[in-house]
Amino acid sequence: MAGPQFQPARDHLSLSEAFFDPVEAADFPETRLRYADRDWAARIGLGGLPDERWLAHFGRFEPFEGSLPQPLALKYHGHQFQHYNPDLGDGRGFLFAQMREPGSGRLLDFGTKGSGQTPYSRFGDGRLTLKGGVREVLATTRLEALGVNTSKTFALIETGESLHRNDEPSPTRSSVMTRLSHGHVRIGSFQRPYFLQEPEHLRQLLRYACQTYAPAIYDLAYGAEDGQGDAAAAPLFLRWVSANCAETVADWFAAGFVHGVLNTDNINITGESFDYGPYRFLPRLDPNFTAAYFDQSGLYAFGRQPEAVFWNLQQLAGTLVELTEQSALIAALQDYSRVLAQAVEDRLFRRLGLRASGGRDADQRFLQAFLAALKTSGLSFDETLHRAFGGRAWPQGDDWREVSAMAAGFAVDRPERLDHPYFSADRPTSLLIEEIEALWELISEKDDWSAFEQKIADTRTMAAAYGFSPVVADEGHRALEAAQGQAEATGAAAQP
Repeated sequence: MAGPQFQPARDHLSLSEAFFDPVEAADFPETRLRYADRDWAARIGLGGLPDERWLAHFGRFEPFEGSLPQPLALKYHGHQFQHYNPDLGDGRGFLFAQMREPGSGRLLDFGTKGSGQTPYSRFGDGRLTLKGGVREVLATTRLEALGVNTSKTFALIETGESLHRNDEPSPTRSSVMTRLSHGHVRIGSFQRPYFLQEPEHLRQLLRYACQTYAPAIYDLAYGAEDGQGDAAAAPLFLRWVSANCAETVADWFAAGFVHGVLNTDNINITGESFDYGPYRFLPRLDPNFTAAYFDQSGLYAFGRQPEAVFWNLQQLAGTLVELTEQSALIAALQDYSRVLAQAVEDRLFRRLGLRASGGRDADQRFLQAFLAALKTSGLSFDETLHRAFGGRAWPQGDDWREVSAMAAGFAVDRPERLDHPYFSADRPTSLLIEEIEALWELISEKDDWSAFEQKIADTRTMAAAYGFSPVVADEGHRALEAAQGQAEATGAAAQP
């Protein structure tokens, strides 16, 4: 049973069925628990859940008392590789349950992948390969360890079916995955009512998103006596989403992560990174490195992720243009580049284990020299950052001598971390595609999960050594402060 700390919720039901369809989960021939995130289970009041209840809730999707009585397949549209697709929606997943995070009170979702067909499956079977589930566990565990604002793979269950896929050897084993997330409202969720010319549903979604995820914006726009409703909320909301996404793009940069499919239906309004199909971690710093074999133009290459996400934010702005002044939306989007630039600097210093000096010019010169040397040298991304952590050991060479000399001017951040055994190892914990394929081969051919389990254990050791915490979306306060600052600056500039 769920513990007393478990706080069920059903907020999504306050939206109309314009945003979801009640559905049934697939009836799988077997359920075998392959992975469970016991740490997060303890944090949300499910720490004492026995394995049979994990299988009941996350393999057969028996509802939690007080949460959603039935799974909901969410409705949304989206741009896929910048081409609009109105035939999207949860095609092999659904929103299974909601709850409140103890302490913070933030709304949490249990979403699924591979849980069966829905009205939006089109020609798909609604299933997930076991390899896809294993890859997702590895991705989320590593990203969380590196301080990325990411969803968590909460449970992975093998389901006993044989699946046929065109892009991997078939038949292959099947699974169902449950992710723990701070929400599943996407840019594509706004695109659907806009495309269908349903302005009341668009307004309803904006109000719900503000009230649920950015209550400071909601209180100002809708609750104050002089509140102006949607017209005031829309640009503040866009500013908030833009800042959230900028922070996450910076997370990816410092983690050397390439998402692979940055479509608008894969961009969460909270900025939380999720849904890992094709992805890669950089072998070396290469702006043109792509994750998906079908991304032949490099649209979502590592170095183009910032502009890809900004393009998606522009599509969100386009859905809000009928609710407020276009100039206010344009001003809100301008925050993205400013937040991104500062966030990239913050994350790089964090990954290097150094403290920024506070002198912007000096900080930028050092980081630019570091990135230039890392790129031209062709050295391993992870190994270089591992050895340089806390300024311990820089590579040899003329470019690196300059970097090393500049680094001496920066203090070590939390120097006690250097005593952790992880930093005594010659090689860091990494997750290159070759490593994923090697551990999958053991699972596929011998049902040997030891390499997978060791990789998870090593990644948790890395997480403990770094001690990173993700920068998560606030309640909208920063958007209000930024808008106020912009208004004051504009007013001052207008003074004679």
